[in-house]
Amino acid sequence: MTSSELDSTQPSRPSRPNLAFRQLRGRRSPAEFAAAVRRAAREIGERVSCDARYVGRVEAGEIRCPNYAYERVFLHMFPGRTLTDLGFAPRSSVRGRRTREAEDGPLAHLPSPARAAGETRGVYEPYDTQDPYDPHEKTEESDVLRRAFMTGGGATVAAASLSPFGLALDATAAQRPARRLGTSEVEVVEEAVRRIRLLDDRHGADGLYRRAAAPLRAAYELLDAGTTRHAAGERLHSGAGELAISVGWLAHDSGRFDDARSHYAEALATARMAGDPALEAHAFCNMSFLARDAGRPREAVRAAQAAQRVARPLGSARLLSLLALREAGGWAGLADRTGCAQALARAQALFDRGRSDADPEWMSFYGEAELEGLEAQCWSTLGDWHRAARHAGRAAHLQDPHFTRNTALYTAELADDLARGGHPDEAAAAGLRVLELLSEVQSSRIQTMLAGTARVLLPHRRASGVSAFLEKHASVPRAV
Repeated sequence: MTSSELDSTQPSRPSRPNLAFRQLRGRRSPAEFAAAVRRAAREIGERVSCDARYVGRVEAGEIRCPNYAYERVFLHMFPGRTLTDLGFAPRSSVRGRRTREAEDGPLAHLPSPARAAGETRGVYEPYDTQDPYDPHEKTEESDVLRRAFMTGGGATVAAASLSPFGLALDATAAQRPARRLGTSEVEVVEEAVRRIRLLDDRHGADGLYRRAAAPLRAAYELLDAGTTRHAAGERLHSGAGELAISVGWLAHDSGRFDDARSHYAEALATARMAGDPALEAHAFCNMSFLARDAGRPREAVRAAQAAQRVARPLGSARLLSLLALREAGGWAGLADRTGCAQALARAQALFDRGRSDADPEWMSFYGEAELEGLEAQCWSTLGDWHRAARHAGRAAHLQDPHFTRNTALYTAELADDLARGGHPDEAAAAGLRVLELLSEVQSSRIQTMLAGTARVLLPHRRASGVSAFLEKHASVPRAV
């Protein structure tokens, strides 16, 4: 069922905000509340993939009645209350009606209608999140994957929602359903990806993440419009998937790992539905990096290997080099020095083949500096501080000044490796250079690294250089 078919069945009245549900969330953020929902689900043996955006949809009134899995979880969280008490419409008012299809999306017409998007127990789910590189590991992203292809508010909303980055579609034209969306709208989505990446390169993720949610939603609204020409449709799928990865990276770099996982899963679903191996490789690449940072090194290895299988036919040696580095990071997390060294050697050999026309646009950041920086992280994870510091120093020296965030990142890595390797004065000097860059860069990742360096240097606080670093570090505001 296409979005255009669903639009004709949408109820004429607008969604009413669910104020009762919003009140129950209290002072918790949507992400914090979503985490509480997932914990409650595990307590009763349910599997739901609630995230901040699902909470937002409920509070906005877009979800008039939750599916059965969510109902059981919510009633477990708030005993003694009914769905009506939680601000939802009675199930009898939505079950079996075409309106329900419009709200739950194109999967509502599939078998087992009693379970809708997000409910995973014992149902056929075409966008199931069974781990593609570990068939025994079930993730909690099923409704996120499906939501990549659910109906939304139409192209008019999309036109307005790209504005946070100074981008706009022809809103008047978007209101005309008969008009087929073409290259101009696709180019706006692609430009949003470029602008987000450019701003991240210069300023880091923390200040961008919330602003990037609107363009991402807008891109999927355009996909939902279902009126795109075939060639433009393929580009729009790729653009929307790349945008999901970019927003996921902003979440990743700012420490919002659950949000990042959802965005990356969304991109992976988009890639597979569109048959886009380049996008699929990119999604797996970032999933591997996230798994490493989240303390799941074996998953990081599997995701990197899956990415390499998908990427080999694409003909980009640089892409395969980066994916080998992602695998090396996973092996380092598993304390497998041999596996790590072999992957690093493969990454270097592939890198030495040089650039080619097959290299993806998003890999503009990947040069010799990034190669050195990622290798430094591997040796640091393995506890080889001297080797790690050598590579981190090279990375900071080689980095193009345009990439302010990466310069700060590599220098922070250098400071930490020097501190742990027994060179407190040099570590403090590097740390001070990072603090100077933090006036331009907002990155929770870098702040977390510096905090760890400061703890290591505390026993050396009587040294003048160390003391200066610790005092300046203590005065820097922390990201909220």
